Amino acid sequence: MKQIHNPVLTGFNPDPLLFRDDEKYYLVVSTFEWLPGIRIYSSQNLANWKYETSVISESMNINFRGNPRGCSIWAPFATYHNGKYYVVYTNVNSTRVPYKDVDNYIVSANDIHGPWSKPVYINSSGFDPSIFFDGKKAYFLNVLWDYRMETHNKSCGIEMQEIDPVSFSLIGKPKKIFDGTSARKTEAPQIYKHNGYYYLMTAEGGTGLEHQETVARSTNIWGPYEVDPNTPLITSKDHPELKLQSAGHASLMETSNHEWYIAHLCTRPLPGNKPILGRETAIQKVKWTNDGWLHLANEGNLPKVDVPAPQNATPVHPVTHKFTDDLKHGLNQTYWNTLRQFSDPKWLIADSKGLLIRGGQSPQSLFDQHMIATRQCDFKVQVAVDMEYQPHTYMQLAGLSLYLDALNYALLVITVDENNDPVIELQKEVQGEFNRIKQVHINNHGQYHLEVTIDNEVARFIVDDGNGRVSLGTTDISFLSGGFTGNFIGLNVIDMHRRNSTAALFKNFSYIPF
Repeated sequence: MKQIHNPVLTGFNPDPLLFRDDEKYYLVVSTFEWLPGIRIYSSQNLANWKYETSVISESMNINFRGNPRGCSIWAPFATYHNGKYYVVYTNVNSTRVPYKDVDNYIVSANDIHGPWSKPVYINSSGFDPSIFFDGKKAYFLNVLWDYRMETHNKSCGIEMQEIDPVSFSLIGKPKKIFDGTSARKTEAPQIYKHNGYYYLMTAEGGTGLEHQETVARSTNIWGPYEVDPNTPLITSKDHPELKLQSAGHASLMETSNHEWYIAHLCTRPLPGNKPILGRETAIQKVKWTNDGWLHLANEGNLPKVDVPAPQNATPVHPVTHKFTDDLKHGLNQTYWNTLRQFSDPKWLIADSKGLLIRGGQSPQSLFDQHMIATRQCDFKVQVAVDMEYQPHTYMQLAGLSLYLDALNYALLVITVDENNDPVIELQKEVQGEFNRIKQVHINNHGQYHLEVTIDNEVARFIVDDGNGRVSLGTTDISFLSGGFTGNFIGLNVIDMHRRNSTAALFKNFSYIPF
């Protein structure tokens, strides 16, 4: 039997939305502050997935400069309806208690690769939006946020409003259709219609270890909604032995052979609940019970690592994330992302020599970092890159980074000391506390080979300056976990003397799992 091995998307790929058109299956995931935004993966068998495209591209003239960590693109919803693709998403500008500044948008396209329409603004009353087409009508759903709440200050239910399916103009007034359950933190609403019922699926319990998926139903789209007496549909709560933790935030899809599957969020934490790879995507087979409820096909409500693939699935093959890039041909979007802004020829140029990156702001900046980065998708991996660089002041640095967010990162950088002699330096910032771990003098030839070997929660840093390999030792990197994203491996150039006045040339990048 062909098997789906979970997670099907490893590394930072949260909040999955599973849907299909007439030819392929698709997974759409959150990207937060990383661009291009809203990644779409495709598959022929639900087991093997490849990067297909991104929705938020440079042509949309969108950037997230200044948005705090863990903000920007949240929980996209996607569907294929009457030959057209629709994506609904939230742009989050602030999440600090008690308010939440969010804007919800819809884009559409006649082809999965675009071009996508100009984003149409819908509302700002909450996040995790979705759209449901029902005959000639359509409905827009999202979390309802109430800043007045004194306990937990979380979502207080699900709001829905009729929406014109062509112009996307809102019709009538919004109505709260679901209060949620005692699990609280009711999010990610999606409606599916089956055998005369409207099924409302929501994520509850928060996105951590108490995460779950709740299913309710009604014969009237406006409710009232009855909760499945055997709720939740899926959870990992109170089962620390499971490989897949934090299971929840699910979406539902029927195959052409009338088999049913959900995609859901999960984590694989290192000891101490340290999900360094971030929130990942898994798939489970589900079934309809005789009394009309949706349950996991394997019985119970716990996520499984291996589940049956569809009966007519194409052959399943092993997945590897190994890749090399000579960096001479620009940014391959399968692997590379930029932070809060798209790449710009003013600071990033690819040619026959490699990739030239000019200096930008520090890794603490929310505005103008000049970094390209790729997801860490494996617990054990060695990354390496060749770099040509000659700094002129200690305010200029370039090298490899391990990056979670503006408060949590590790840097292996070439810079100079107070005598302007070249040094290799290891720095890290943990929850906002900055430390220069080690500094070693190197030659001034300007050509270096940088390596980082990650083995679960430990990273080893190596530099070859032409005179031999220099070790900067190992450090615990388990702090690069938590929050909404996962660890990225970056190439960045920092110039706090005068932006763009210095540059590093990167060549021959490799990402080799072991």
